[in-house]
Amino acid sequence: MSDYPSILLEKAVNQMASLPGVGRRTALRLVLHLLRQSPDEVEMFATAFTRLRNEVVYCKVCHNISDTEICPICASHKRDHSTICVVENVQDVMSIENTGQYTGAYHVLGGIISPMDGIGPKDLEIDSLIERIKTGEVNEIILALPTTMEGDTTNFYIYRRLQNMELAVVPKVSQIARGVAVGNQLEYTDEITLGRSIVNRIDFKG
Repeated sequence: MSDYPSILLEKAVNQMASLPGVGRRTALRLVLHLLRQSPDEVEMFATAFTRLRNEVVYCKVCHNISDTEICPICASHKRDHSTICVVENVQDVMSIENTGQYTGAYHVLGGIISPMDGIGPKDLEIDSLIERIKTGEVNEIILALPTTMEGDTTNFYIYRRLQNMELAVVPKVSQIARGVAVGNQLEYTDEITLGRSIVNRIDFKG
C-alpha cells in the first residue's frame, strides 16, 4: 500500500526528490506548498522551468548559458577578450562575476577530465578553447578549475596542448592562487577569497 493518499501526490514527490540535495521529506513539503498555491501561480512555476529547458541556449563562443547565440559577456566591448578564464561550469562563471574582480572573458568546459566517471578531453569544450587561442588574439589563459586531482589533470592537459601548438602569439598560462582550499569547488568559495585568488593569480607550472 502506498504511503501517499494520492498517486498524483506520490508522483510529484518522486519528481521533486529526484533533484540534487532534496530528500523525500523536503520534497513532500515543497509539493504540498505548491498544492496550496493558486493554479495560475503553479502554472507560472512550471512554465518557467519548461521555457528554461526548451529555450535557453549556450553561447557559441564561451558555452555559458545565454538567451542569445552570443552571451552578454562575450558581446560586451567593455570586457578584455584577450584574457580567458577557463572554468568547469556555469556556476563558476556566476561565482567569479560576483567578485567584481574580473573583467575578462570566459570559457566553460562543461566538466573536468575524470577517467573514473568516463569523462575524457573529447567530452569537454577543450577543442573550441584551442580554436579561440589559434586566432592569436588571446594573451592570457587563466585556469580556474577545482583544486582536485581531476582539476589538476585537466589543467595539465590544456597546458600540454598549448605547449605542443605552433602559435604566432603564445598566451601566458596562469592559475588562480591557492587561496581556494584544495578540494574546494569555486561556487562554495566566499567572494573575497575567490576575488583575491584571481587578482593574485600565479604562473602555471606544468
